[in-house]
Amino acid sequence: MSVVGALGVAGYAGILLTPPTMSAPVFILTLAVADSVHLLDTFFRLLNSGMEKTAAMIESLRINRQALFITSATTAIGFLSMNFSESPPFHDLGNITAIGVMMAFLLSVSFLPAFMLLLPLHQAESSPPVTRLINKVADFVIRRHKPLVWGLACVVLLLSAFISRNELNDNFVEYFDKSVRFRRDTDFVSQHLTGLHDIQYSIQAADEGGVSDPAYLQLLEDFAHWYRQQPGVVHVNVISDIMKRLNRNLHGDKPAWNRLPQQRDLAAQYLLLYEMSLPYGLDLTNQINLQKSASRMIVTLRNPSSNELLLLVDRAKIWLQQHAPGIQAEGSGPSVMFSRVGARNINSMLIGTVVALILISVILILAFRSLKIGLISLIPNLAPAAMAFGLWGIWVGEVGLSLAVVVGLTLGIVVDDTVHFLSKYLRARREQGLSAEAAVRYAFSTVGNALFITSVVLACGFMILTLSSFTLNSATGLLTAITIVLALITDFFLLPGLLLMLDRPSGVRT
Repeated sequence: MSVVGALGVAGYAGILLTPPTMSAPVFILTLAVADSVHLLDTFFRLLNSGMEKTAAMIESLRINRQALFITSATTAIGFLSMNFSESPPFHDLGNITAIGVMMAFLLSVSFLPAFMLLLPLHQAESSPPVTRLINKVADFVIRRHKPLVWGLACVVLLLSAFISRNELNDNFVEYFDKSVRFRRDTDFVSQHLTGLHDIQYSIQAADEGGVSDPAYLQLLEDFAHWYRQQPGVVHVNVISDIMKRLNRNLHGDKPAWNRLPQQRDLAAQYLLLYEMSLPYGLDLTNQINLQKSASRMIVTLRNPSSNELLLLVDRAKIWLQQHAPGIQAEGSGPSVMFSRVGARNINSMLIGTVVALILISVILILAFRSLKIGLISLIPNLAPAAMAFGLWGIWVGEVGLSLAVVVGLTLGIVVDDTVHFLSKYLRARREQGLSAEAAVRYAFSTVGNALFITSVVLACGFMILTLSSFTLNSATGLLTAITIVLALITDFFLLPGLLLMLDRPSGVRT
C-alpha cells in the first residue's frame, strides 16, 4: 500500500520513472516492513505474556508510536537530502521514497493494528531462538562493555582511515554490466578499435576566416602535439593535420612538405579545395564553423578514470593559458560532463548530509529531552557509514555519482536502530527507574529481536538491488546493505557500552 500510494503521488506530481527512481519501490517496501516488525514484535510479546489482544495492541502503539514517528521522520529527512544531488533523477528517488516512508508510518499505526485485531491470534508456547540469542548478547555486552567500546572505536578509526582510498570515477559506459549488449559492444570498440571517451574543444581564431591564419594553425598543431604526449590519449582530430596533409599532397607527396602552409591565402585556398573535393552533401561544418572563425578539436582517450580525465583537462587549460592567453577554450563532451557532475555531486551531497545530520540531531535531542543522549546517538549514527566507505575503499576504491548519495540515504535508515534502542532504554530509566545495566538489558529484551529482524530484512531488501544490471542501482544497494549490517553491529555492541560508561553517574531522569 505504501509503494502504490507513493508511486501514485509521484504520478500526480508528474515525476518520470527513470533507472534510479525504479529503486524507490524496493526502498519503501523494506522500510515499511521495518515499521511493521517493531509494532508487531511488541504486540506479540505482550500477547504471549497473557495480555488481552486489544489491550496488547493499544500498549504496543503507546510504546512504539513515538519511536516509529521519529524513525520515519529521520528516514524521510535522509532521503530528502538527496535533493542536494546534482542529478535530478536522484531528487525524484529521494522524494518518492520519503513520501512512501511517511505513508508506511501512517499505515503502520492505523491500518495494521486494525487489521491485526480482526485476525485470529494465539499465544506462543515458547520464545523464539532469536530472543534467546539476543539475551545472551545482552549479557555479553554488559559484562564486557569497556573492551567492546575501545575495541570498536579502534575498528571505526582504522576503517575510516581508508575512506581516502576511494577515487572519483564515473564512467558512464560502465553504468551497465557485461550482460547488457551495449556494454559488450562498447568494450569491444574500446579494446580493438578506439577509445569511447573524448574531450572536445571549440578553439576560437582571432577573426572571421582566422582558421587559415598560419599562427592559429601552428597553435593547433602545438596543442595537438602536447595532447598526443599525454598518457591514455589514443587519437587527436584537428584541422591542422588536414592542412599538413594537403600541403604534402599538392607537392608530390614529398615528406619534406608535410608541414603547415606559411601564407594565410594559401591555407584558405587549400581549405576551399579540400571542401570542394568532398563527396556530394558533405562539408567541413563538423570541424569548422560557417564563419571559419573557430575549429573543433577532439581528443580520444582509452579508458580514464574521472579524476584522471579532470586532471588532464585542467593541465590542458593551464597549457592554453601559458601558450595562448588570448584564447578561451574549455574541454567539454559527455565524459567531461559526467566527471564534473560526479565531482560536484559529492560536494553537494556532503552539504546535504550535514544539513540532514543537523536536523536529525535536533529531532533526537528534542525527542529524548536529553542533550547528552542526543550527542551519544551521533556516534552509532555516523560510525556505520564511515566504516562502510572505508571497507569500500579497501575492496573497490571507486566512488561515482550514485554512491555520493549513500551517506545521506543511509543516515536516516541507521538512525532507526539507534532510536528504537534508546527509546526503550530511556523508558526503562525514566518510567521504571532501572539502573543503566538493567535498562540496557530491558532494551535488548524488548527491542533486540525487532532490531535484528528489521536489519536482516533491510539488508536483504537492498541486496536485491545488486541483481540490477545498472551500476547506479546495484552499487547503491550493496553499499547500503553493508552500512545497515554495520549499523546493527554498532547498535548492539558499541551503543550499550557507551550508555553504560557515560550515563552511569547521573542518569537521564527528568
